[in-house]
Amino acid sequence: MLRDAELDEPEREEIIAEFLDNGYLDDSRLAEQLLDGALGRKAQGATAIAQSLARRGLDREVIDIALASLPDDEPDRALEFARLRARSMDDLDPAVALRRLHGQLARRGFGGATAMTAARQALDELR
Repeated sequence: MLRDAELDEPEREEIIAEFLDNGYLDDSRLAEQLLDGALGRKAQGATAIAQSLARRGLDREVIDIALASLPDDEPDRALEFARLRARSMDDLDPAVALRRLHGQLARRGFGGATAMTAARQALDELR
């Protein structure tokens, strides 16, 4: 991209050095930032997080390190998300509500058993 901007070699090197100094080209830092967002406001499971990091073009090694740093609270995060979503489903047939809630959790990247357990518990608590 810098070559396309018709910059000479010293200018390109200066820009790259500045980007490195500021952490703009640090894949580990990017992975950490994406993890924070995925665990916080997005309430994603490990599968969705891994896919998101891969879509950003991060190396498999960086992704593996990021996933290893995940807290062991995926069932809790799934349940928290399920409780929020279950409130809007209390007028549905129980089987329909379970299927929809499980689907929402699965699309968020929570594994099948985790998603089903969280969906059942959240709906049971609602009733």
